[in-house]
Amino acid sequence: MRKFIWLLLPAFLMGCGFTAEPKWAPDEEVSRATYVHEGPKYLSLYTVINLVSGSGAHSGLLVNGSQRVMFDPAGTWWNPRIPERNDVHFGMSPAAVDYYEDYHTRKTYYTVVQTIEVSPEVAEMALREVQAYGAVPKAMCSNSVSTILSRLPGFESMRTSWFPNATMRAFAKLPGVTTRELYDDDDDDNSSVLAGQTTGQ
Repeated sequence: MRKFIWLLLPAFLMGCGFTAEPKWAPDEEVSRATYVHEGPKYLSLYTVINLVSGSGAHSGLLVNGSQRVMFDPAGTWWNPRIPERNDVHFGMSPAAVDYYEDYHTRKTYYTVVQTIEVSPEVAEMALREVQAYGAVPKAMCSNSVSTILSRLPGFESMRTSWFPNATMRAFAKLPGVTTRELYDDDDDDNSSVLAGQTTGQ
């Protein structure tokens, strides 16, 4: 089993970046970017999946509590107007979420978004957990997301996993989860998406 895991690690590296990159945006930038989303509190698990092989390439966690942030562990997505602290992106407005989804979804990868409503207390706990986790090393996107989820009340059935698809399947078993799948015909070279963010297109 251990040999099998190491054989699959290169696939994880493609989706989860190559190194842990500690970042710490200044307080004023984080405060200025804070986005509060109306409505119920919720968590959304993002899983990026290879259309050909069916293997999971990346995991991310959108947390909507007193503010909405994206925990994108070891991810390669960024936005010049969205401050980041150790894989936590602040100011996740609807436009920012759209950029995130567009960046990951292309002709060879689709994205599964699973959302579950949670109490304000659980949402705040999730916010604290993602901010305290620190920069995530390569190939550990699913590991970090599943670890955080397993610490939350109501998510005790979640087990820590290296595999994005396994984390997705465990999340799907939680009561009240809604699921949507995103497809796009963008080229694999998604640098144009990042360029569009920079120019505001």
